[in-house]
Amino acid sequence: MKAEHQLAVMHWGTYQVTTEGERIAALSPVPWDKNPSRIGQSLVESVTGNTRIRRPAVRLGYLQNGPASREGRGKEPFVEVSWEQALDLLARDLRSVQERCGNEAIFGGSYGWASAGRFHHAQSQLHRFLKGFGGYTASTNTYSSAAGERVLPHILGPLSPLHKQHTHFSVLAEHCEMFVALGGLPLRNAQINGGGANDHMLKHWLERLEQNGVQFVNISPVQNDLSAVESARWLAIRPGTDTALLLALCHTLIAESLYDAAFINSHTVGFEQLRRYLFGEPDGVPKTAGWAAGITGIDAEQILTLARTMAGKHTMINISWSIQRARQGEQAYWATVALTSLLGQIGTPGGGLAFGYACTNLAGAARVPFSGPRLPAGENKVKTAIPVARLSDMLLDPGGEYEFDGKVCRYPDIRLVYWAGGNAFHHHQDINRLVEAWRRPETVVAHEQYWTAQAKFSDIVLPVTTSLERDDIGSGSQDGFMIAMRQQIPALAEARDDYAIFCALAKRLGFEEAFSEGRSAADWLPHLYESSRERAQEDGIELPPFDIFWEQGKLEFTPPAKPQIFLADFRSDPERFPLSTPSGKIELYSETVAGFGYRECPGYPFWDEAEADYQQKQAQEWPLHLLSSQPRTRLHSQYDHGSVSRATKIQGREPLWMHPQDAQKRGIQEGEVVKVFNGRGAILAGVHISDRILPGVVQISTGAWYDPQDPSTPGSLDKHGNPNVLTEDRGSSRLGQGCSAQSCRVEIELWREALPPITAFDPPAFVA
Repeated sequence: MKAEHQLAVMHWGTYQVTTEGERIAALSPVPWDKNPSRIGQSLVESVTGNTRIRRPAVRLGYLQNGPASREGRGKEPFVEVSWEQALDLLARDLRSVQERCGNEAIFGGSYGWASAGRFHHAQSQLHRFLKGFGGYTASTNTYSSAAGERVLPHILGPLSPLHKQHTHFSVLAEHCEMFVALGGLPLRNAQINGGGANDHMLKHWLERLEQNGVQFVNISPVQNDLSAVESARWLAIRPGTDTALLLALCHTLIAESLYDAAFINSHTVGFEQLRRYLFGEPDGVPKTAGWAAGITGIDAEQILTLARTMAGKHTMINISWSIQRARQGEQAYWATVALTSLLGQIGTPGGGLAFGYACTNLAGAARVPFSGPRLPAGENKVKTAIPVARLSDMLLDPGGEYEFDGKVCRYPDIRLVYWAGGNAFHHHQDINRLVEAWRRPETVVAHEQYWTAQAKFSDIVLPVTTSLERDDIGSGSQDGFMIAMRQQIPALAEARDDYAIFCALAKRLGFEEAFSEGRSAADWLPHLYESSRERAQEDGIELPPFDIFWEQGKLEFTPPAKPQIFLADFRSDPERFPLSTPSGKIELYSETVAGFGYRECPGYPFWDEAEADYQQKQAQEWPLHLLSSQPRTRLHSQYDHGSVSRATKIQGREPLWMHPQDAQKRGIQEGEVVKVFNGRGAILAGVHISDRILPGVVQISTGAWYDPQDPSTPGSLDKHGNPNVLTEDRGSSRLGQGCSAQSCRVEIELWREALPPITAFDPPAFVA
């Protein structure tokens, strides 16, 4: 029996699903999607494949000896147990940690994208459960953009609201003359959107802008970062030097009187402090085009020409999230704000600035901001929260002090890590260091669908359903759609949804009624839907009754009648529409940040010579700069085991881009497997040789499942190509404490031994 054209929502798209009996036969894109993602095809075989977790499992050493066996994580076999035994064990451990150490000793990490559904969203479920249990240590900010998230509130406003205010592409198509893309506009990133990406429109709009005569400039070490625009001019910049380029552009605008003095006077503060720094008064080094040329590798005349051209055209400047995932990443964002302020085009239809066109599918979309139903989270009685990228530091240094955004903080002593819907062994830097840290807590618990590295390094593993195996509501912020996510197939084996697991745990721990509010999962969907109606009305949306929505299967909201222009109200009247900064204006110089006393963040956009010297010393030992990008064949690490991702591997390894000069120097040819290494570890990768990447730079996508050759050996070779084995686990600065993965140096050599088999997608060993 076939059930045709039921809708399934993923973060990378909505698909029509065809089932045959209890299996998925096919997924096909919905007709309204302009440029559908191929990632969905990976679900067809993966959902019931060998990598799926079928029953609750406990690590053998943990079952026998409890926390005393923590060194066995990632090394030992598992024992499949009943749900009753697994839940009793977990409830006992939660209560034990709470009574002995307090709720601060529980870390509710759960960082990751998890399900696109609004009710069965693993993070929301876990955090609601832990809050009901008395609280937990949380994390703040994201691996994606923590440096930007921390610096922007001091100088412009919080990143998340700003991201939703980007000028609509339809406005740019009419008014923009020049689009400068720092870090490019990669189509691969725009495949995704939290809660769903129903209409992939980036390619459509970039082609429209190009047809309308917009000049594109791609400032990136990789030409393919703006592959959708063939006419784009490529300025191949050295990684990590964007701040120097931006400062030189600012210097040129001021030196040649090309800046908008009226806008600077009316909408900004701190111009004089910035000007003094640009002209070298504090350090004796004017930030000229010639100065920047020696740092960036871009010719000084090109820098001067770019500044003059931007000043003479309606210019949009976009900086990607990837730029700030580096040491001193905050400064590139600050320098972008300074440059666009000097141009004076912020708030105009064809110019200004943006933080992440192409980083997800929502930026620039002409859609209402309504995000759909939300699960009430409750209040966390524990106020401790760490920067998300400082996970290993926390586990390795309980009680240790660290500086963060003007405060001195303390790491809690974590005894139990509870993770649902994410994968630290994908997101976190320096995985060998993470492995050491991961073996410090007493207990590690994971809700998982597949046998990822994180599951294999856990003590208690609980199998959860996929979004195809439960009812839910799909609705992403600024996606413009709401989708009825009907269950397509029965839950595989003994998998349960997160809500059912937490209800059973809450019953054992004495707060089931408070957690469930007496509702089944089926009861929660109409309740959340109806509860969202008032918020929908605020955005001009009249939702039909739930039964009608569920029967129709899809709602598409009417786009806003008035096109959106980034910070247009602020531009028109900064007194009436002030920013949330201390001054209410754009802060080219921040007294707040200057008051923190951080050498690396003096209060204005700053090129850190001390960090540059450190990077140069690293380059003497490790001559290649490694960039790790968002993949085009999966969302982070999700469905790396699927057909779409595996089809792109080279001899089973993750592809690595390399310039012909670098390959020839090392005797490497197309399609060969190489060892990529530095002082933190080593990985294997398959080589793709291309002149579309800057010499001295190599690039590999993140998300290849961590696959150590010998989990018992510290620093073991990763056979599969996970770049976070190599990236440095050091905060972007004391201001942001963000991920600095893009500041990574390596060497590469041809792998001459027999290739070890890929075991990343194999389940662990089991014993009776």
